Amino acid sequence: MDLRDKTINKLEHNRYDVLIIGGGINGAVAAASLAARGGQVALVDKGDFACLTSQNSSNLVWGGIKYMESFEFPLVRKLCKSRNHLLSSYPSAIKEVRFYTNLDRGFRHSSHILYFATLLYWGIGNFITRAPRFMSPVQINQEEPLVNTSNSIGGVEYSDAYLYDNDARFVFNFIGSALDNNCEAVNYVESLGSKQNTNGEWLTKLRNNRSNEEFEIHSKIVINACGPYVDQQNQLSDQTTDHHHVFSKGIHLIVPRIIENERVLTFFADDGRMFFVIPMGGRTMIGTTDTRVSTPDTKVNPEDRQFVLDNINKRLNLPQPLNEGDVISERCGVRPLVVATGEKNNSDEDWTKLSRKHEIDVNYEKRHISIFGGKLTDCINVGEQVCEKVERLGLSLPQKNRKWYGEPDQAIRKEYLDLAKSMKLDELTSSGSSEILSSRLWRRYGKRAFGLLESIQ
Repeated sequence: MDLRDKTINKLEHNRYDVLIIGGGINGAVAAASLAARGGQVALVDKGDFACLTSQNSSNLVWGGIKYMESFEFPLVRKLCKSRNHLLSSYPSAIKEVRFYTNLDRGFRHSSHILYFATLLYWGIGNFITRAPRFMSPVQINQEEPLVNTSNSIGGVEYSDAYLYDNDARFVFNFIGSALDNNCEAVNYVESLGSKQNTNGEWLTKLRNNRSNEEFEIHSKIVINACGPYVDQQNQLSDQTTDHHHVFSKGIHLIVPRIIENERVLTFFADDGRMFFVIPMGGRTMIGTTDTRVSTPDTKVNPEDRQFVLDNINKRLNLPQPLNEGDVISERCGVRPLVVATGEKNNSDEDWTKLSRKHEIDVNYEKRHISIFGGKLTDCINVGEQVCEKVERLGLSLPQKNRKWYGEPDQAIRKEYLDLAKSMKLDELTSSGSSEILSSRLWRRYGKRAFGLLESIQ
């Protein structure tokens, strides 16, 4: 019996404090926090972990500068604090990055107003990043000649952060942490709905999507962390909630590397929304779009692709315009946006003003939790709030104050680096690598890198 079959056998025959349905960022941090604090946790996902929204982001960890324009300063403050906390908690995996923004004539704000906004943004973020700076069109042309400044009124440079590897790996590391703390996690297992028995225990029918076999799992609490499919899952379990989702489709195109500097070029697209050119190793990622859709099941269509290509070709002085033949791969996902149940958001104006906050709805009578929305930046808060909600449902967490996130401390890191040095690990680094092997293994695996060193030895 392989590990997967053993895990499924445990799910079928054991009883759990909490069943988490959905292995994106919300489900991952819920599992990591609850398992670390002593909960008996099971996690399932109908596909791969982090296979939908959580692997189709811009890979950015940001304080929400775009919400400055709608004066959502409390939200910006909250996101900046979350960004800062992630920067300090994951110094190897999350790095500060400069955003280089050019403004064209006719933009709705002057370049000086935008500069003032970045100064305020810097202050709201406690000044922990490098200071913003104002740039004239001449400076932009000198520093980034690739940027088309023929219609420029100047620009600004400011800081936020990004995931050094990618969003899906960041999510999976939380699941790895949960596994280290005795969580049972298995993917390609789909929830077909949950119901309570007369004792108030949840029975959730699951299907192994590889064998099509069905079985039941018992838990005291169910957490619906299905991302854009939260509403569908709640319908299967007859749950009504105070919130629901509407959807925005966003796409990115991956093309050969077109920028030399390790900074993000930022523009405002033809529709007035932020548009990025993001370094991605030996490639460049460009996007994104923001299109209202009615279903989470989406794909890149020709109009999406052409919108991104048209905007990048207008704003960069490329030797040759990019076309569909330059596209190496595409990323497409939906943003699950939270609205109150019964609230109407039909106009384009209402649509563009919807923020990307999260909400956690709790049915205290049924002991059922639904997580709506969510961002990579705010993931630690989601994990903490889930623990608080679970305790309010009557589940005692034996180690409720235990820290469940962040990289291992410096003493463990030094022990790892000393061992790697004694093994001459970095001599195994491939010639085309952008970093030494010891740094890469530590950033990606943390304490689990010790096991890799043992295998290498």
